[in-house]
Amino acid sequence: MTKEKRIGIFDSGVGGLTVLRELYRQLPTESILYFGDTARLPYGTRQSAEILQFVREILTWMTESGVKMVIMACNTSSALALETVRSEFDVPILGVILPGARAAVQQGRRIGVISTPATAASNAYRRAIMEIDPDTRVWQVGCPEFVPLIEQGRINDSYTYEVAREYLAPLIQQQIDTLVYGCTHYPHLEPVLRQILPSSVRLIDPAVHVVAAASRELELLGLRETRQPLPTRFGVSGCPQQFAQLSRPWLGYTPSVEKITLPTLVYEPVRNASAE
Repeated sequence: MTKEKRIGIFDSGVGGLTVLRELYRQLPTESILYFGDTARLPYGTRQSAEILQFVREILTWMTESGVKMVIMACNTSSALALETVRSEFDVPILGVILPGARAAVQQGRRIGVISTPATAASNAYRRAIMEIDPDTRVWQVGCPEFVPLIEQGRINDSYTYEVAREYLAPLIQQQIDTLVYGCTHYPHLEPVLRQILPSSVRLIDPAVHVVAAASRELELLGLRETRQPLPTRFGVSGCPQQFAQLSRPWLGYTPSVEKITLPTLVYEPVRNASAE
């Protein structure tokens, strides 16, 4: 593994661009490979076995492409697949949940988490936060409509505001002091959320903190790049033109995007030798 290799980032769609922007800001000399699994989004309403299969396929393609580290810029994948795939692939893999949980505990004691239904059902944020500080109160809300609305470019629709008010109402009722974006798509909704939440509520974007963790890991492994980066390589499983158009407002430029055909993998369940 050499420091000249790219950092891989993947998400179901444009949500991971929030992590990409943080990489540009915190690690401007690193080269990046970005993949959006747009043909199969949203992830947040799928079963855990499906998510694990998707993650394995993406990681296989990324490792074959020669990345030196992978950031799961997807809370659903981090919640349901991270621990499993870390033991299956010989590359550092970082998830967004633990860095986000640590940052939330540093900011507040009444913490709300908005996420996909799959992330909420996994209780990953609640467990992570409670392990750090058992006295913290945590409320989670699954928000199934947010990712499709963002991917359709409907952030400023009146309907999006209506949906956001519905999702945030129980958290406001609990008088939260901190809100965690439990999905990397959700920072795109910050203008909407800011109009609905009390001004005293602090917003936690795990993207900021996972990139800081990646920076520390690269330093420890001696993999920090200091020369000029290569242009970011973008790949999607769905329509490249649609992704490029949707990405422009967040990147400030129109990226060149490739259509990627992921490897089809068949994983057999591991047999428990001790049970034989």
